[in-house]
Amino acid sequence: MKKNTLHLLVAAVSSLVCGVPSVSAKTFTESMQQGSVVKVNFRTRFEDVSEDGLKDSDALTTRSRLSYQSGAWNGFGFSAEFDDVTELTNDVDYRTAPSGDANNPGTAIIADPEGTEVNQGFISYTNFNNQVKYGRQRLILDNARFVGNVGWRQNEQTYDGVSWTNKTIRYTNFTYAYIKNVNRVFGEDNLLQGDHNHNSHVLNLSYTGFDAGKLIAYAYLLDVENPIAAKGASSDTFGLRWQSATHGMFQYNLEYAKQSDAGALGLFDAKYLLAEGTLSVSRFAFTGGYELLGSDDGSYGFATPLATLHAFQGWADKFLATPAAGLEDKYLKVGFTAVGTQFLLGYHKFDSDTGSLDYGDEIDFSVSKKIGSVVWTAKYADFAMGDVAAYKDTTKFWLMADWNF
Repeated sequence: MKKNTLHLLVAAVSSLVCGVPSVSAKTFTESMQQGSVVKVNFRTRFEDVSEDGLKDSDALTTRSRLSYQSGAWNGFGFSAEFDDVTELTNDVDYRTAPSGDANNPGTAIIADPEGTEVNQGFISYTNFNNQVKYGRQRLILDNARFVGNVGWRQNEQTYDGVSWTNKTIRYTNFTYAYIKNVNRVFGEDNLLQGDHNHNSHVLNLSYTGFDAGKLIAYAYLLDVENPIAAKGASSDTFGLRWQSATHGMFQYNLEYAKQSDAGALGLFDAKYLLAEGTLSVSRFAFTGGYELLGSDDGSYGFATPLATLHAFQGWADKFLATPAAGLEDKYLKVGFTAVGTQFLLGYHKFDSDTGSLDYGDEIDFSVSKKIGSVVWTAKYADFAMGDVAAYKDTTKFWLMADWNF
């Protein structure tokens, strides 16, 4: 077949399938190349973990990321992102080590497994009011408390499925996503903690027409098909969130959600509450908050299996799974900037929702500064055990360099 004939055939098929005027294959190629962006990122991190009853662990890892965003052709585009996580130290086994016993204690786990994966790979279509993505993609809704990407870990959490964002109605942003698979931070080769198969629907609607702030309504209908998934992974969650406007010295967030079993039996239900306020004075930001992940009479704790959990309830990550008795987190944070450096100091007090259990408290501290193209970050978390033996004294320390090209 002659080259010109092939170009005409491609143009005719494009016109029939896409419903747009015919263009040549050369125009398509040029359109995809024009405006394309290639980015390279390296993130090297040292992490040290010490937890009572377990062997100490540390890891020096680096994540290499190559990202590609094509140009647009009649609204269509393509994005791809490849990650490689490499361990620079020799110890690998502890990442999936068992808890062990008194005679042979296990090792504290650091959830940054080695591996090379497609982090994102999706086709997109964008017009004035809509954006549709099909494939593997990053998904972050609101503050990532319910749906997030767990961006702190070296192996990011991404989602296989389709998402649709619509802004047709003034001041309104509607997002729907169908999730077929969740690529979790533990890697696809981890049999117990790896990817989760889903048949889940995520809906989020926000309205910004109020001068005082933004109102958000959501429904997260999770159906996890893995037989070993934790209780509560399949659940229906409906909620409302209010975020005050960001202008002025004081901002606040209020949120309420109700969660129930996704099955027909209705085996559990629990509530979620958040009240948080931030006062900004000069270079300082003072935050106080109360977050409740409620309990169903001590038999079930409100679950957020798709959340960016590291950002909440302390950096020691003691409550990645909500206790059956629920969890109250009362916290204070102070952030300030000096000599181009960001500092953050936080304190958390953890108690149960049902009963009067003292889970413990935690102090967190971080410092971050950009030097040239590299962002340097040091973080420290110190969790002190309360009267529940399952949550033992734990300290964690990180030193990280993150640079983009």
